[in-house]
Parts: sequence; structure tokens; C-alpha cells
Amino acid sequence: MRTRKKSAPARHAQKRKSAPPKRHAPERARKAPRGQAPAPREAAAARPDTSRPRAEAIARAGLGKKAEDVVILDVRGLTSYADYFVVMSADSERQAGAIADAVDEELERAGASKVGVEGQAGGRWVLIDYGDVVAHVMSPDARGFYDLEGLWADAPRTRMFEPAPARAESTPAQPLA
Repeated sequence: MRTRKKSAPARHAQKRKSAPPKRHAPERARKAPRGQAPAPREAAAARPDTSRPRAEAIARAGLGKKAEDVVILDVRGLTSYADYFVVMSADSERQAGAIADAVDEELERAGASKVGVEGQAGGRWVLIDYGDVVAHVMSPDARGFYDLEGLWADAPRTRMFEPAPARAESTPAQPLA
């Protein structure tokens, strides 16, 4: 039995099918050595920080309405959509609404405009987005379940406390005559 010789175009077509074209592997970003921060974080830290005062104002407004466990997470260099997260807890839906309103009033007075608000009706988790800073007002159950602090474990954090009330100046006791 005689095999028939294939024409030149048929031989080339067969070669193309059997040998897939070579593809270049995409270049991978180099990871920072273990224990060192990645380069974008260092670049973010070198920029002037204009968002920090806004994050602190949000934290103070929350503390003014008795928010608990107020934490500022510095997510610069870790995410592209915000520089800071301010996470705080509220014991009830009513308190969460009051904290969100106080935050909104405080930042409105400072001239900041919010990008959006989510969850105001529900009260388990109210998110107020100011672009560079995002405020999260959460019930303790929702906060434990979603664990934002654990999710952003690499972010430096600042725990905010209610300022101590100012003490009245007392006059020194006068010696008795």
C-alpha cells in the first residue's frame, strides 16, 4: 500500500496544529523579602498625609456619640480606593445612626463631601465613604463576623480613646488662722 504525499500547505497546517505557538510568560512583580514592607507602602508613607486629619475627625465624632473600640487603619499602599478606614462599634441601630449623623455633620462642617452611604436603614453596618477615608460603624456582632481588622492585618492601626474630661482647677487650701 502506497502512502500519498501531502502537499506543502497541508504539511504546514499539520505543524501548526501540533506545535502551539510559544507564549512569553508575563513578568511577575518582585515580592519584598519577608519582614519588609512592599515598595508601594514606602512610597505612600513618603507623600504628605492629608487624609489623616479627616480620619481623626471621624474618630472624634464617633467618640462624641459614645462609639466603642474606635480604630483607625492606615491602608495606604494596601488598597487603591482609600487611605484610611475608621472602624467603630455601636450597641444599637439607633446609636449607629446617631454616630453616622455626627460623623456626617462634623465632616460637612470641615468642608468634606461624602461619596456615598450604605446601610443607614439597617444599622448593623453603616458605611460612610469620603473617598480617601471610609468610616465603618458596626454592631459588635457584625464587627466580629466581618473582622475588618483581621482582613487588613498588615495595616498599621491607631486605637482612639475618649479624651479624659477636663478637671476643674482647684484652688490651694488656705491655712487656717
